[in-house]
Amino acid sequence: MSASKFMPKTVGAQAPITKHMRPPLGSVKDSVVGEERIAQYLLAVLNTRGTPLQWKHLVDREAEDPHHELENKPGCIIKDLQIKGKKPMNKSHAYRVQDMVSEVQRTLCVTFSEFSGSLEDESDLEILIDHQFEVLQKALKIPHKASEARIMVSKKFLTLFRTGKLGQFILDDVPDTSDSVS
Repeated sequence: MSASKFMPKTVGAQAPITKHMRPPLGSVKDSVVGEERIAQYLLAVLNTRGTPLQWKHLVDREAEDPHHELENKPGCIIKDLQIKGKKPMNKSHAYRVQDMVSEVQRTLCVTFSEFSGSLEDESDLEILIDHQFEVLQKALKIPHKASEARIMVSKKFLTLFRTGKLGQFILDDVPDTSDSVS
């Protein structure tokens, strides 16, 4: 029997599995592919699907109370933002996290809306993603002097995505079944 390979469809990398190996319990460290490369891929997927336009309401919200959105949600927000095994998060920290998430979403929406290139052109998409990395550095409050700012942006952005703070997304292309019903 030949060795089979298994690669789940997720943002990350998984080691191949053969009949002589036990399946790994988790994915391989991000450093195998690199956090920056994974973040670039994620931004490419979000941009080509027009996802940043879902956050257009945040662009107009700047004049409103920045804590309005958080206060109108039930008390589950603080519980949802809390990392398991850590001491309970105070309300002001939850506001800061939610403000950062909103700023990231708003920043991606603005850069996507201002983009005049073609998403089908790989070099144009690369220019958009590079610009998004630059503005995300400011949104995530990463110092300009940091020599590894892009990696820090990648790590924070991936953490927000993986914890569901940016929303829930399916990264796979799902076929439209309404056309193929027989």
